[in-house]
Amino acid sequence: MTIIETAKVTTKGQVTIPSRIRKLLHLEEGSSIAFGIGKNGIMLMPCEVTAKSPYTPKEWQKIEKLASEKGKTFSSDESAKNHLASL
Repeated sequence: MTIIETAKVTTKGQVTIPSRIRKLLHLEEGSSIAFGIGKNGIMLMPCEVTAKSPYTPKEWQKIEKLASEKGKTFSSDESAKNHLASL
């Protein structure tokens, strides 16, 4: 089934997804979507976005312990990982 709908791009690069398409994809306010480009055109797919911690639970325990004991802070994820590796 091919469905064609049109929309205009705003000056900020925003596009309103037509109601018919939102209903077919079960998109609601707050839904996340992924865009893909293939040889047949652009794909629009519902997706889930989840946060991924840069640290393991064991690393978080070490960080929390160090922060509470010494008030140590790090300017980046990398500097914290380097410090943890040196322990």
